[in-house]
Amino acid sequence: MNKKILVVAAHPDDELLGVGATIVHHIKSNDKCFALILGEGITSRYGKRDLADVSNIEDLHKDTLKAAKVIGYEKVYFENFPDNRFDSIDLLDVVKIVEKYIEEVKPDIIYTHHSGDLNVDHRKTYEAVLTASRPIESYCVKEIYSFETVSSSEWNFEYINSFKPNYFVDVTFTLDKKLNSVSFYKSEMRNFPHPRSIENLEVTAKKWGSVIGTKYAEAFEVVRIIK
Repeated sequence: MNKKILVVAAHPDDELLGVGATIVHHIKSNDKCFALILGEGITSRYGKRDLADVSNIEDLHKDTLKAAKVIGYEKVYFENFPDNRFDSIDLLDVVKIVEKYIEEVKPDIIYTHHSGDLNVDHRKTYEAVLTASRPIESYCVKEIYSFETVSSSEWNFEYINSFKPNYFVDVTFTLDKKLNSVSFYKSEMRNFPHPRSIENLEVTAKKWGSVIGTKYAEAFEVVRIIK
């Protein structure tokens, strides 16, 4: 049976970095895939949020939609939480937003950030997803997976809560679409050896591929599976 997939991400480009090739894999299986991006992105690069150029946010969201078209997302939803300032917002406010989109999409599977990422927005997103998708009443979310986000997951050196994948997807035939799509994020991608570079995304996929005996793979932690 075809499934509905929801990626809950903190920032524009997070919906691709750790899960983009897997989403293409889902789409090839006729699953319907959606993305929810909670933060507006980019404003943390200014001294104060109210000094940010709104047109830069609009351009970033245009890049998101271009990338989504390459991947094949059915729809991308944008919210407007402050970039890298999710810890200034009551968790309940974030939970309510995630609940709203779970109710609208009714996903079978959610992919979201790892709980131990260095980025505070990622951690708060993970917490909000778990709270919003708790299995009560007529719940729809049967599977939750957390993905790594290069330039965040690997920069938290606390071993206890580091990213330790136990679920892998062979993306040998779908990685190219992911790499093509992230290239639209001109303001977010960097040159190698920065981890958020095209070259490093391929290297990372090769690393996880070598773990399972394939050319490329994306890796996840299983948070919950209900059968």
